[in-house]
Amino acid sequence: VTTFKVPEDFESVLDKQVIGPTTENLIKSDFPVQSFKPKVQIAFQRLPGQCPRKIEVERRRRQYLTLDIAQLLASKGIDSNQLMPRHHNPDNMPTIEKKQDPVFPIYLPLKIFDNYDYDCRTPEEWISLGLEPGSHDRKPVPGKALLPTDDVLGHEDPKSQKLIYKWIDVGVLDYDKKTELYLVHKTDKNGLVRDKEGRPILNGGITPEG
Repeated sequence: VTTFKVPEDFESVLDKQVIGPTTENLIKSDFPVQSFKPKVQIAFQRLPGQCPRKIEVERRRRQYLTLDIAQLLASKGIDSNQLMPRHHNPDNMPTIEKKQDPVFPIYLPLKIFDNYDYDCRTPEEWISLGLEPGSHDRKPVPGKALLPTDDVLGHEDPKSQKLIYKWIDVGVLDYDKKTELYLVHKTDKNGLVRDKEGRPILNGGITPEG
């Protein structure tokens, strides 16, 4: 018994011993599985010959995963970087003679054009997707947000002319009813939502200390 010693990196040794395919989900994610499932208005019990509910959910899930909001806007000739209002520069205003488009800078926020008529879920329902069965911790919900690539300048001056806005993968942490705004956190290069210490962000980032 004394001659047998377990190596310190025992887990790495087991990871190398892969024999054949596996059904284990090897993709690490901080998002719950149900947060990717679309909302389907179909009865749970279907008649013979009709599409089963599970198949319809899986079809729509795969369909929605193929859609990219940045590509959809670009196909309509919309530059996502131009959607955010910026500070006006009176000394460098484009004129009609220059034939630059747009002649007048964008100044209306996107919130004015918000429409909730065709939303399939309420904000509270979206946030509740982070709750897994049997768990009291609420995980982030996957989403995309139009955010500046420069985090420092983006917080200091969101309307700066130097900023470049892009659609970025985020984890939705919380929702504020008064301001009707979502609290989001950018995902890292591995698609995870982690804090500075590398820990998963749960319950909207609220710690036991507040």
